[in-house]
Amino acid sequence: MTFGRPELGRSEVLEHRSTRGGRWLRERRIRLALWIAVIEGVLIVFHVIPWSIAIVIAIALIAGYFWGRDRLPGTARQVAWIGAASQAVVIFVPILLTMATILAFTVLAVIAVIALLVLLGDRR
Repeated sequence: MTFGRPELGRSEVLEHRSTRGGRWLRERRIRLALWIAVIEGVLIVFHVIPWSIAIVIAIALIAGYFWGRDRLPGTARQVAWIGAASQAVVIFVPILLTMATILAFTVLAVIAVIALLVLLGDRR
């Protein structure tokens, strides 16, 4: 609030050399990146996209973003950021899937050992 006038404290500043499309993407880039990651993650889980190819593409896009982020104009930089961020999230899908598989097999092995001990302990 500036001198009793709340509208004066809420001025929006436009970035230098930004376009309307670039500003629109910047406002929504996290949401877009997450939706892209969710869709691609589902495709990886259902084996439409092999996880090894997804990881190679993710590494390439992330490296491309870091290489070109200072060279790209505003809108292209936002698109590159969305692509790199979504791929960074997608990298975790195969890792989490592998960890969940290992955890499931570990739980099954523990249950099997307990069942075997119970069966061996019952000597009637």
